[in-house]
Amino acid sequence: MCDVFQLPPKIEFNGDFKTFLDEVYNVFKIDFIDSKPIFNGKRLGLKKMPYVDGFEATFYHLTHEGKVEQDRKPNLERMARIPFPRPLIENSNHPYLKVWRNERKNETRILIYHTEEKYLAVLADRGKYILPWTAYLITYPNQEKKLMKEYEVYKSQNRSG
Repeated sequence: MCDVFQLPPKIEFNGDFKTFLDEVYNVFKIDFIDSKPIFNGKRLGLKKMPYVDGFEATFYHLTHEGKVEQDRKPNLERMARIPFPRPLIENSNHPYLKVWRNERKNETRILIYHTEEKYLAVLADRGKYILPWTAYLITYPNQEKKLMKEYEVYKSQNRSG
């Protein structure tokens, strides 16, 4: 078993939502707008449109939750973990991380899972570029079980050599 991949500290919520949101957005801006992560040699793009409440679509998907796009709500747990996606993306070859591809809505997705944190980052593979799509905590054991089954099937079908 390899060592756990260490993630940066979460952002602590101090009770002032506006200050917290500003801090969360600042980390996102530094990690995804001011510079671009690289995934397996491909530079990541950013889904800007549609802007929601003045924020890029990618930021909105990394920090909010809900099935109906216009009614997504801020999720403090997702927001606190905004420092996680970039290191997961840039270090996806770390032996601790589980990385696999799947198909969702006729699109290829790349999943990067940190088992100890129960945190999943999802990227959309658009061929010539990659988009950070969403990231969230896996909160239900059945959800994790389903993901791990999908990972094991992918791994067994994509053995190199």
